[in-house]
Amino acid sequence: MAGFVEGIFLAPEAGAQMKGVQAATALEGCGLEGDRYCAGTGHWSRFGRVCEVTFIAAEDFHDIERETGVGVKNGEHRRNVVTTGITLKALRRGERFRVGEIIFEYRGPRSVCRYVERLTEPGMTQALKGRGGICARVIENGTVRVGDEIEVLQSTE
Repeated sequence: MAGFVEGIFLAPEAGAQMKGVQAATALEGCGLEGDRYCAGTGHWSRFGRVCEVTFIAAEDFHDIERETGVGVKNGEHRRNVVTTGITLKALRRGERFRVGEIIFEYRGPRSVCRYVERLTEPGMTQALKGRGGICARVIENGTVRVGDEIEVLQSTE
């Protein structure tokens, strides 16, 4: 199973608009440099429910718009990395995957809350339900770039 990075989005603090970038530095134990969760200023930081890096599948965006009429574009999904060609839901907890030069570890699915709707448009929470992407931990530092290949690594178990 292989895929590619279609987009990278960062927000410097809670509630800030997500900005698309071509590359970002991933830091072990932190997340993506310049993003709210690495800086400790994300909405969920105060609740201790921090996810270092979030991934979401671009393939779901077309289905969401067709089914709900809600357009998910320009970072409105509030996730860091948009993927294509890989089934994120097929990953298992603890499984590792490489994105370009970085190794990530799958931590679990990422739920969607009403907060995303306050920042975007009515219906966004319901539109993303069950398609909120995944949470991952940075295992090795490096740079993630738009166009990088995503490869699930062989399990060491």
